[in-house]
Amino acid sequence: MHSMTKGSNVGLATLSEDIGSVMVSLAWSSDTGEGDADVSVLLLDTNGKVGRDADFCFYNNPVAGRGSVQLLGKTPTAYGSEDRIGFDLDAVPPEVDRIVVAASRYDGSWFKDLDDLRLTLADGSGGQLLQFAVEDAGEVSALIFGELYRRSGVWKFRAVGDGYASGLAGLATDFGVDIDDAEEESVGGEGDPTGSAAETAEAGAEAAGAYEQAAVDTGAADTAVPGGHHGTPSGVDAGGPPAVRPVIPAQASAAESADRQPPERENPAARPRTARRKVTLPRNPRKSLAENDAWRTARLFPVTALKNDRERETRATSVLLSVMAQVPELGRRLTAGFGAPAGRMETFTEVSLPHGDTPRRPDGVIRVERAGKLWTALVETKTNGSALKSDQVQAYMDIAARRGYEAVITLSNDVALEGSSLVDVKIDGRRKHKVALRHLSWAEVAHQAQMLIQHEGVGNAAHAWLLQELLHYLQHENSGCHGFQNMGSAWVPVRKGIDDETLCQGDPRALEVIENWERLIRQVCLRLGGELGRKVLPVQRAARRGTDPHVRRREQADQLCLEGRLQAAVRIEGTPGVLGVVADLRTGKLRTSIEVPAPETGYPLSKAKRLIRQLAAAPADLHIEALVEGDGAGPRGTLERLRPEPADILPKGGAQLVGFRLSLFKGMGNGRGNAESGFIRSVDAAVGRFHTAVVVLLEAQRPRRSRTEAPTAVG
Repeated sequence: MHSMTKGSNVGLATLSEDIGSVMVSLAWSSDTGEGDADVSVLLLDTNGKVGRDADFCFYNNPVAGRGSVQLLGKTPTAYGSEDRIGFDLDAVPPEVDRIVVAASRYDGSWFKDLDDLRLTLADGSGGQLLQFAVEDAGEVSALIFGELYRRSGVWKFRAVGDGYASGLAGLATDFGVDIDDAEEESVGGEGDPTGSAAETAEAGAEAAGAYEQAAVDTGAADTAVPGGHHGTPSGVDAGGPPAVRPVIPAQASAAESADRQPPERENPAARPRTARRKVTLPRNPRKSLAENDAWRTARLFPVTALKNDRERETRATSVLLSVMAQVPELGRRLTAGFGAPAGRMETFTEVSLPHGDTPRRPDGVIRVERAGKLWTALVETKTNGSALKSDQVQAYMDIAARRGYEAVITLSNDVALEGSSLVDVKIDGRRKHKVALRHLSWAEVAHQAQMLIQHEGVGNAAHAWLLQELLHYLQHENSGCHGFQNMGSAWVPVRKGIDDETLCQGDPRALEVIENWERLIRQVCLRLGGELGRKVLPVQRAARRGTDPHVRRREQADQLCLEGRLQAAVRIEGTPGVLGVVADLRTGKLRTSIEVPAPETGYPLSKAKRLIRQLAAAPADLHIEALVEGDGAGPRGTLERLRPEPADILPKGGAQLVGFRLSLFKGMGNGRGNAESGFIRSVDAAVGRFHTAVVVLLEAQRPRRSRTEAPTAVG
């Protein structure tokens, strides 16, 4: 892997032959794992500025450049997060000369507070080509990690590492994007239903207008990094006419975006909007016309006739692949992270491919066409907890390599872990063509479908209905697509070993339980994030940053042997703290908790009373513990006891109150499987109950950062 320093550049073609589609990852870490930032991508013309609203890619406009750039979201790492961006370099519009990759922080946070700031670029097969580590970021709240640019028709990468103390506003202004604070305040926060339905529909109609094709061939020059990062904003005409502010367009689908370019606004004075042209099914369905409750609605994908695992696999594969081909939003979202370009997608089942004496029949094939080129992936599916077989996957990897296919995608109930592979395959290094092995869990598929149908919307009502039918199928108990559903064969022996104190450090069974616990927590995050429409990520904390994931899990396994507890932390976007989950295998209790800081102003008694009022609707058995300065323990009690006497929670002896820990306790399930009385269901239910009964009450009193109003491009 090529290591880069600030200001250096390299031609991508010198690092790999497979650079039609590349993946850029931005990563950071912190001691607590709580640091976060938002990624943005700016597509610049030869003048070094964003000339169109569709060329600014950010959290509310995740697809840009006519589908050639897509934000793929965050994935948790050992000590922070990794934000991934997919680039289809072959499809970048010809008028785009340079692509800037940046990130910004908020609420007065600086990049100097984050550690291990780095950018990694991988080719279409997943092989890492280069890495750039940002040193000494300083007191900046927006940071340019690097840029992709064309020179003589060849894509190159430059390591930048420059920042802006003025944050996203300074970054945006430097590249011809304007942020109007007054207009930001006039629009409600994300998901806030301010403005009438008519206004939203009008904004959506504006965004969906006919785009005029205007592809401009520009001479690709090796442009330098803009020098005005802390000076006069570039891309602003001092004496020119008033700037036109176009609306941020709806990203109905990658396929539709590829055929459109944004129109100019006819009314420059009109308020910019970020409302998307989207269609979702109503949350409150109409009253049923059935005569009685025994009647069942006819479904597009029936599940009642499924009899065995083979039938479940066949139908699940066909259902998913057909919806991916018909709903471009879902198909693009599930394949962009695997290096697939944005283009016309076709999916196939019952495919026979030659392999030695016996032909092989993968469960499915995905093909994407873009500019006459084909991207092909073989699909191997498992349902109902069945394990992937190494020999099957190995055969598909060999077939893909011989036929020049790009990827093999495995799809099962298991959740992949950082640094671990679900199957062991051998890669023949003598082969010139590289094949990427990728994994999807059914929980991830359901999460993406849920995000689209319930929170983000899709292009038309037919697509919305198809997604709803897919989601109903995946969540049905007969489909076998419920995600991770078995704590493994080591679960019962480890519990017995903890009970009779015979479990020793270094026992491999404890490591297996730790790995499955991590899979479970990741699945809980996917489910909760899909319900809320927000980022929900596990936080991995350990004594040393940079520890290999395998080493970290072994340390946690030893801790399990000593203490008999499984521990995890979950960060929910918009909440005041980190949600902790502890499963005590000695007592059979689950503890969900959150620590919230005490208000900075007011007397201690006023702070306690304010918290009790805030939790008026919380369960009476909620435990509240005062957090005092230093390591000392503060008073504690249940909400039921503290309601009439809030002063009982105040620390004694002059200790300073710094916050509160709120906890709920629940008995945990015993079984290793996904039954109603099993451990997996009990953890999922405990986290869901704590969020609904406690965290929501805390969020209601805390102003959230608005993410609806966005920078608007200056024409």
